[in-house]
Amino acid sequence: MIGQLFSLAGRSALVTGGSRGIGRMIAEGFLAAGAKVYISARKADQCDEAAAALSALYDGRCISLPKDVSTVEGCQSLAEALRAQEDGLDILVNNAGASWGADFDDFPERGWDKVVDLNLKTPFFLTQALAHQLEARASAERPAKVINISSMDSFALNPIEAYSYPASKAGLNHLTRRMAARLIERHIVVSAIAPGNFASDLNFNATHDEGAVVAATPAGRLGTAEDMAGAAVFLASRAGDFVVGQTIAVDGGIAFAKFG
Repeated sequence: MIGQLFSLAGRSALVTGGSRGIGRMIAEGFLAAGAKVYISARKADQCDEAAAALSALYDGRCISLPKDVSTVEGCQSLAEALRAQEDGLDILVNNAGASWGADFDDFPERGWDKVVDLNLKTPFFLTQALAHQLEARASAERPAKVINISSMDSFALNPIEAYSYPASKAGLNHLTRRMAARLIERHIVVSAIAPGNFASDLNFNATHDEGAVVAATPAGRLGTAEDMAGAAVFLASRAGDFVVGQTIAVDGGIAFAKFG
């Protein structure tokens, strides 16, 4: 039993925003743990390319389902595409996200709506669209999992003026708790990860000023693919079955340093 705590063998997962960055780190971690993984992204060519590369490493177990999930219709379309492939789903990772930086006096409405819709609205409506798929595989002994990807910016102020991004991620933390309280009744465990600084297209600081970021991180480095995969596999596997509604910071101690 203990030896299988972190195994995902026999399980299927869907990771949105899975073609690059943190989503790809999580997808590869799930594949390494034995899961069959569907990745989705807005750009079909990038999604197909990533799935092909991961499948070559993991026995063809990564499948591309490119969709734009920034609208409710897009969420429903992705759910339908998955239903055509699987009669159920064990793990959903709501990772697709966006940010927008602008000075307070110039911050545009489109920079609010685009970010909040994708970062906060989409996780709710995609989970809703896939709830029956998740429930079909779920039981008290082996619950289905929903993992929302938040951010350390939901806990601590970032000097970059990105108003809608931290607001959306703080909202996602609370949405995680609210959804967890309801869906645990259906044997679906909802939790979240709040990443710190990982090298990705979305993290401007980590990719353009790595030295300053590392100096401000108590762990003294950026996060790695193994750090992200480890946290995600923990929550997705039997090891995380009793972790309900929590947002786990995977940030090298930055949130602790800010508030400690």
